[in-house]
Amino acid sequence: MTCTNKIAILGGSFNPVHQGHLFLADAVLSRLLYDRVIFVPAYRSPFKLAAAGMESSSRDRLQMITASITGDPRLTVDSCELKREGVSYTIDTIDDIIRRYAPEGKPGLIIGDDLADDFMQWHKSEEILAKVDIIIARRIHSGNLNVPYPFIGIDNDVINISSAAIRESINSNGVWRYLVPSSARAIIEGKGLYGCNSSETKVFNTLPTVIGKSSAGLIRHVEETVRENLSLERFIHSRSTALFAWDMCRRLKMYNDIQLHPEKAYLAGIAHDFGKELGDKEQIRLAKIDGKGISRLEKDKPSLLHGRVSAILLQERFKIYDSAVLEAVALHTYGGVNMGPLAKIIYIADKLEISRNKYEPSLRNLAYTETNLDKIFYAVFDQNVSSLRKRKLKLAEETLRLLEEMKGL
Repeated sequence: MTCTNKIAILGGSFNPVHQGHLFLADAVLSRLLYDRVIFVPAYRSPFKLAAAGMESSSRDRLQMITASITGDPRLTVDSCELKREGVSYTIDTIDDIIRRYAPEGKPGLIIGDDLADDFMQWHKSEEILAKVDIIIARRIHSGNLNVPYPFIGIDNDVINISSAAIRESINSNGVWRYLVPSSARAIIEGKGLYGCNSSETKVFNTLPTVIGKSSAGLIRHVEETVRENLSLERFIHSRSTALFAWDMCRRLKMYNDIQLHPEKAYLAGIAHDFGKELGDKEQIRLAKIDGKGISRLEKDKPSLLHGRVSAILLQERFKIYDSAVLEAVALHTYGGVNMGPLAKIIYIADKLEISRNKYEPSLRNLAYTETNLDKIFYAVFDQNVSSLRKRKLKLAEETLRLLEEMKGL
């Protein structure tokens, strides 16, 4: 069994992402029992080679998707096509996702029935059919499809929304704001995308989210705040860490008779780098609050304090005092002796999350399949220490003490 189990891929321009995209993803998850849908925005779709402005809007499109799936671990976004640039061919994306996600069985590939008739003309269509299950969603057809290849049909309701119509409506000051997720709408208005006149939309700005009593409300508030305060790349890393940690908790379930809570793992993963991009002086100021002192290594490189700083921010800004969550956030940089299971999971997830290619693929495979959390942790920790030593970087005192602890086991 893998961490992500059954996955489905939903590619497109998402220019912008709209409620129809999310409705379709939910239908695939609910009716076909997939565990996660991966949104893959195209750098340049082979079906829209004449479309203007696609390359220049890639970061905006990525940011809108990322904001729109906040708080739903069943959804994620992968920027592999944007990183590759050029024309986005589906077969390249499939190969990349299978390699990195190691799914259980064939991934699903979601396409609309408006593309179904021409599918066999796609680049390397036969290879695609061998590697994925084609899922055809209703967009224009009401009857049975007659295509010369196997597929899974989904009897979804047709949401008559298109990105092109939304762009046109925004540009003409028409009605569009509830056709897109509220987070994407805020980005469109804030950046003036698609000709949106932001001066005319201040009335639509929402008040800051209030922390509710439920864990869902708290996590959503933390995630929104972290997203707004980190760079896009750093936030995608944080969310990927949260998903990896969520998946590990769901797979392992227990550690030495201690129940693992996916919600806590997700929260710690989202927040672990919250203080990463603060200035040196602010990092040092905040780190002094926990009373643990600042080492010479940390004085020379204050960014190494960001784990402790992020834990302090969780307490100060969100009144989060859960000891396991705070420990996991504080120790994810160095590790530490007597780490709890959640701290080990966040350490692993931070190093191995799916957008990073720094570590050996065998370590990620180990994290996907091994049932002994300590075995996974020590393998990742050992690899990290070896990498630091290879680069001739000084090891923190906490790391050295953990190395001594490991020798005694």
